[in-house]
Amino acid sequence: MTTHKLLMLPGDGIGPEVMEQVRPLATLLGQAGVARFEVETGLVGGCAYDACGRAISDADMALAQAADAVLLGAVGGPRWDGVPYDVRPEAGLFRLRKELQLFANLRPAVCYPALADASSLKRELVDGLDLMLVRELTGGIYFGEPKEILDLGNGQRRGIDTQVYDTHEIERVGRVAFELARQRGNKVTSAEKRNVMKSGVLWNEVITALHRNEYPDVHLEHQLADSLGMQLVRAPKQFDVILTDNLFGDLLSDVAAMLTGSIGMLPSASLGAADAAGGGRRALYEPVHGSAPDIAGKALANPIAMINSFAMCLRTSFGLVDAAGLVEQAVANVLAAGLRTDDIRTPGTRTLSTGGMGRAIHDELARLLG
Repeated sequence: MTTHKLLMLPGDGIGPEVMEQVRPLATLLGQAGVARFEVETGLVGGCAYDACGRAISDADMALAQAADAVLLGAVGGPRWDGVPYDVRPEAGLFRLRKELQLFANLRPAVCYPALADASSLKRELVDGLDLMLVRELTGGIYFGEPKEILDLGNGQRRGIDTQVYDTHEIERVGRVAFELARQRGNKVTSAEKRNVMKSGVLWNEVITALHRNEYPDVHLEHQLADSLGMQLVRAPKQFDVILTDNLFGDLLSDVAAMLTGSIGMLPSASLGAADAAGGGRRALYEPVHGSAPDIAGKALANPIAMINSFAMCLRTSFGLVDAAGLVEQAVANVLAAGLRTDDIRTPGTRTLSTGGMGRAIHDELARLLG
């Protein structure tokens, strides 16, 4: 069997609880002869700050650099609200993204038939929903300079964040979106705010030229980001691949998540550039949800987003397409059997704890593996 080096960074809040549900699945796949996983564990976020005064240590960053893929749970919580800005829990996640050069964030929004009634929208609007949001991850307003708070005197201060994009940053994430569209419904919707932002004007021009020169076979449409947000809650099934920048992607992906019934359902992948020699690429996989400190330690967290992030890892980083499909099928079968966590429960279903849902998916995967 091929051995894959996997780094687990459970993080804060519910992160450790949902990450713990992945380990038995990796063990089961190893026992079934699918692949062997060499698993290491590190600290990121608030727990890392408590341990070493930084949101991720240099040692754990080195482990991430050496791993074939990284799984991350969640970071942050009110416990660390008072720590210095540059060592806040989220700084660990930003460092991983920056130093691993993870520029493309893939966030699928898939509505399982069994959960269509759990969505905040009507069943007919979300039943069969399958869209992919591609978010640029290492540029834009979260990383642009200057980024500061200035003292203007007389009790006045000014907060500054800078939205900056270069042509090559837009092109490389655009290629990811167009390539994905070719494997799906062959449609890309690019979203920006070209009506009020110069970076939006450039984004629109670069994506238009990239489409014309390299992907004329893919259908491309442009929408203003605020209009796209409205369309997501009006008629979400019109979209296939949505391409957008760091800030708008952050906002729109959470809207897309809730279309499926719960933010606890959806995984994500953050990808770097493909290696020219072997075709591999650095990647980090994490649930879309946050650390949810209000339910941490109560066995209420939904582990499905974390488990589906592992499935994305199997498919994208390790090439284990069949195994990824079996994990996703196990999730679908458990939901179809009426098993739920608290966030997605409906009348007539059976509510499970975090561990209970993890065990149910494990047992169903074992059945599918034969």
